[in-house]
Amino acid sequence: MQKTILTAAVAILMNIPVMAQHEEPITFRVIETSDIHGSFFPYDEVNRRPQAGTMARISSYIKDLRKTYGKDLILLDNGDILQGQPVNYFTNFVDTTAENIAASVVNYMGYDAETIDNHDIETGHNVYDKWAKELRCPLLGANVVNTATSKPYFKPYVILERQGVKIAVLGMITPAIPNWLAKNLWSGMRFDNMVTAARYWMKEIREKENPDIVIGLFHSGRSADTGGIHTPEYDEDASLTVAQQVPGFDLVLFGHDHKPYSGTVTDNDGHTVVCLDPANNGIRVADAEITFTRIGQADKKGNQKQHISVHGKVVDITKEPIDSDYCRHFEGATEKVKAFVNRRIGYLTKPLFTRDCFFGPSAFGDLIQQTQLKLTGADLSFNAPVLFNTVINAGNLHVSDMFNFYKYENQVYVLKMTGEEIRKHLEMSYDQWVNTMHSSKDHLLLLNEGSKDDSQRLGFKNFSFNFDSAYGIDYTVDVTKPNGSKVTILRMSNGQPFDPNKTYRVAMNSYRGNGGGELLTKGAGIPKDQLENRIVWRSKRDLRFYLMQEIERMGTITPKAGNNWKFIPEKWAKKAGERDKQLLFPVKRVK
Repeated sequence: MQKTILTAAVAILMNIPVMAQHEEPITFRVIETSDIHGSFFPYDEVNRRPQAGTMARISSYIKDLRKTYGKDLILLDNGDILQGQPVNYFTNFVDTTAENIAASVVNYMGYDAETIDNHDIETGHNVYDKWAKELRCPLLGANVVNTATSKPYFKPYVILERQGVKIAVLGMITPAIPNWLAKNLWSGMRFDNMVTAARYWMKEIREKENPDIVIGLFHSGRSADTGGIHTPEYDEDASLTVAQQVPGFDLVLFGHDHKPYSGTVTDNDGHTVVCLDPANNGIRVADAEITFTRIGQADKKGNQKQHISVHGKVVDITKEPIDSDYCRHFEGATEKVKAFVNRRIGYLTKPLFTRDCFFGPSAFGDLIQQTQLKLTGADLSFNAPVLFNTVINAGNLHVSDMFNFYKYENQVYVLKMTGEEIRKHLEMSYDQWVNTMHSSKDHLLLLNEGSKDDSQRLGFKNFSFNFDSAYGIDYTVDVTKPNGSKVTILRMSNGQPFDPNKTYRVAMNSYRGNGGGELLTKGAGIPKDQLENRIVWRSKRDLRFYLMQEIERMGTITPKAGNNWKFIPEKWAKKAGERDKQLLFPVKRVK
């Protein structure tokens, strides 16, 4: 076994008479993967290098455990498996007649259950409905309700029987989907509050199934205290909240927030629940051992006293051997993907760096802005960096490089916004992005030393994919001013006046246009239920497709920063930016 990163305390549920006779204990091993994001194979086709996290290593880990546990090993996946790598894009949108590779991998490895989540839903009904039929294990989502029938769209739970022990697995999804995804992607569905749904289904499971063990499989982050969207109706991240407020779980396995976690929660009945999150990209697995013992004779109703102990840990699998049988099994699929991603589409005359986006206008970010404006004919454009520190080298560009230009399958939207709404949108963005400087020695950026190991923040206090800048207007960001007063819009970049009362057409990605990051709602002040009416145009395909199309049309590209905005005072911002760049992206000095 490999090195354990985090280990949970033991959770024990006991009801044992002093002189009771014990049956032989039964030990189950429960393994959870989550947020795999297409990390199926050991080679990263985007960056052309081996990748540490891969299902090929997890397969070795599982096969080794099966030698000991056999059918008493329970394997669960927690969603966000349909999106993230070129292999996903190819099987979702290019080679759509063959079995989805995400189904093939899950079936090959013998998963017992799968939970759906937001990036799975993001692929659209055609993809995930087909995938659900191809899976040889149940796809769970107890709080995803079919609006036509008022019943779950997917299975709410599954009962696994092992050696006469009934194990219930209840699957749920974060209810924040409508804040990120266009309604057509989840048409016919609604997403209920997780605590409310868990209470209902726990009662159903207890009364109808009488299980011995209950496991929660939740695609939702830790809790509202640790981030995510919080509304009066629901929390985006609610896994620990459910474990605490809904008694009955023996083990809660979760994900979505890309943060490894191993700990315990005491529920409202005083029982200890082990909670585990393996984070993302197949780098770790959640690994739990459940020991179950029946005690004494069953009563007339068939009830019998039990002793259950749960030990949990999060395990790094990056040193596990690659499963060669697994790789050979998928050779045909990987060869198809290689042919797809290796197609040449153009030539780049100089390298592009995503890190430049954080310190001012950048050639990388403005290439995307320019593409959005050309595609839509909008007045201005919003865009945020969705990758932290990626380099696209000069030379031939291939399809694989497009996944470094743009990570997600977002569409492009055009929304109507007033000039004042545009300013307020940018104010919220820069308030999350930059510090309020009181001297030249302060940080330019809003950093957090404790988030360096957080795969979504990486040293920032907030999510960098919400750091929107604008293109098509000239403006300054005064980092000495308080939050809400940093942005001054000077003019349209074509020289025309900028009017705070005028309505403009603004291009942005669909995540932002649907309310993602809350810049349009909390920032610009547009009510969530009015966003749909503000959308005047939607692209048919994803932004990456149009970016690739534009590069193919041009042949050779030399992207340049638009230089339409800047941090002021410039002297302070420049020196502070240089210091912060060294903190975030340290350069090793050669002696």
